[in-house]
Amino acid sequence: MRRGSHAGNALLVVHALAGEDLTECLVGFVVPKKVYARAVDRNRTKRRLRHLMRERVSMFPKNSIVVVRALPGLRDASFDDLEDALDDAMKRVLKKMVRS
Repeated sequence: MRRGSHAGNALLVVHALAGEDLTECLVGFVVPKKVYARAVDRNRTKRRLRHLMRERVSMFPKNSIVVVRALPGLRDASFDDLEDALDDAMKRVLKKMVRS
């Protein structure tokens, strides 16, 4: 997560790195205990993010590594808010990837 591009908002941050020796795009999710103390809630959030990323992963180059990190503001957000925040962060990180 130290290299590459990143963009975020109050709910989450998307990190992306292109140019690795990969045949497909890899996506990972980080939901720390600061966001949700209970594992059940952290896993639910990861499932929601996986569901949203399935439709959007094709927007990234095939040789990309993408990490979506949840922030504490996500605790009170609805599914629609999560979807909007993910779309916003992804658009901005993709613009940064194209520029570099």
